[in-house]
Amino acid sequence: MGSKNQVAYFCQECGYENPRWLGKCPSCQSWNTLVEEVKNFSTLAHTTSPISTPQYLYDINPSSCNRLSTNILEFDRTLGGGIVKGSLVLIGGDPGIGKSTLLLQVSQAICNQHGEVLYISGEESIGQIKIRADRLNISCKNLSIYCENNLTAILEQINKLNPQLVIIDSIQTVFIPELSSSLGSISQVRESTSKLLFQAKNKDIPIFLIGHVTKEGAIAGPRVLEHIVDVVLYLEGEEHYFYRILRSVKNRFGSTNEIGIFEMQESGLMEVSNPSQLFLTDHCENSPGSTITPTIEGSRCILVELQSLVTNSNYNLPRRDVLGFNFNRLHLLVAVLEKKIGINLSTSDVFVNLAGGLKINEPAADLGIACSIVSSFKNIPIDSQTIILGEVGLTGEVRRVGQAEKRIKEAIKLGFKNCLLPASNVNTLPSSLSINLMGVKTINEAINSLF
Repeated sequence: MGSKNQVAYFCQECGYENPRWLGKCPSCQSWNTLVEEVKNFSTLAHTTSPISTPQYLYDINPSSCNRLSTNILEFDRTLGGGIVKGSLVLIGGDPGIGKSTLLLQVSQAICNQHGEVLYISGEESIGQIKIRADRLNISCKNLSIYCENNLTAILEQINKLNPQLVIIDSIQTVFIPELSSSLGSISQVRESTSKLLFQAKNKDIPIFLIGHVTKEGAIAGPRVLEHIVDVVLYLEGEEHYFYRILRSVKNRFGSTNEIGIFEMQESGLMEVSNPSQLFLTDHCENSPGSTITPTIEGSRCILVELQSLVTNSNYNLPRRDVLGFNFNRLHLLVAVLEKKIGINLSTSDVFVNLAGGLKINEPAADLGIACSIVSSFKNIPIDSQTIILGEVGLTGEVRRVGQAEKRIKEAIKLGFKNCLLPASNVNTLPSSLSINLMGVKTINEAINSLF
């Protein structure tokens, strides 16, 4: 029977498929992202899993989901306690952020504790990987390096070596010879990931895939790629900062939005055990426009410094710039301050920054940012021993926040004496907390209690 080919157009951003070319993708609304690919239905054999029978949930042994610990605590925490056998993990991040460095360090940890690791590179030569390994002081007898792009050859080596962990750098460089589409195309990435998923489940081998990202920061390729894998991790960090944040956005074996914090050094990525102290190291006391707020990231609490700068504008349209916080949320807070507090910011530029390059997106930081803006506007510093938390509503009310006790206990560990928080949270806290609680119901009360 002859091969049956069909031309289709795939969106390079989201993977949407259409028989005709379109200027705008109906799925993700991106322009000029549909590219032509030839679909071949006869040459690519579909992989089938072994026949199995249903099992009662009560009879399933929990030990069937054993985890491999790396002893890299920040990495294990992000995954939910370690690497689950048979899992398929996708890790993305900007070029040069440290994805390959991190996984080489993970390879060493697995080699030292559990057995052989197969590191497959489709982008670098063996010599280049050796140079990086020497720089990181990595020397393992059980670490095998294999430079190959052909998925058929890769699967053969996995079956032959039967390693404890497989790392593929990167999934966009892997191709299936039977597919006529080009390297890195939607079809190649999707089919390659599906075959690797079957291999991981069938052999009970965890496989890590490194993925390229688009200019918007999302993992390149079809969105279905993120649905196929078990875990999606992002390694984040600003170009000129030494800190790297490993964030979990999908995890079938643990909680999402968990993070691990690392510091980039010459010897690789070093885990940060006390991030609150790290982010507050250079905090300047008695500086107008600076406040401290506790934020929840996954299962941990981190104290961060919020900085605001309010200056007279030289333009008819004043600037509103923010780093590390939601831009639209800043506009909301400025409007509430003008309406409820009576300060005039219509002729002032307002800049907000989270020191250290951290990014947060929770409303509990609203009150801290609002107070820092007023502090900079009045040029009056806020007591450096005070933390501020609370969500600000459009009517100026200060709304309660979740996990308030956990946030306050973290502040007490670092020696803070006062806490400005929603009045509705005060009644839910134990009286044994060694900190002065100042409950407020409105933003007006908060400002009056500080200035």
